[in-house]
Amino acid sequence: MKYWLGVVCREHVERGRRLGIAQLGHGRRPPLARLSTGDWLIYYSPRTQLRAGAPLQAFTALAQVADETIWQADEGDFKPWRRRMHYHATTDTPISELRHALDLTAGPDWGYQLRRGLIELSENDFTLIRAAMGGAAANTATDAASQEEIFRYDRA
Repeated sequence: MKYWLGVVCREHVERGRRLGIAQLGHGRRPPLARLSTGDWLIYYSPRTQLRAGAPLQAFTALAQVADETIWQADEGDFKPWRRRMHYHATTDTPISELRHALDLTAGPDWGYQLRRGLIELSENDFTLIRAAMGGAAANTATDAASQEEIFRYDRA
């Protein structure tokens, strides 16, 4: 099992939570292919929206990869790759609250690595962030039937 940090604006994180999916790197497949069933994904949102959003700089969601299936959705001109996720109830947590304790932020140029969009977290960082977000108890945002319906819709 691995622990990951996905860098995504809060608006897109919330859409993924509602749909029970993950979408990374502006819909690219390679970041999703790095994840395996059972891996954990914490979202970090630098902004509330992609371009015009207000600065946020907070951890905004916690999810676990549901299965190995990666599929391509069809949204007209946009055809993003997606994975099913099990989201957990959490509270947005500013990175400033944890910055002093994280391996992620230990170096002077730590923010630069966030530009990659998906980075592996240490188990220590995952544990600290998850605890701060209150993500200890599972609370799947969408049930399996709803996720299957979304999967069938996207594949059609």
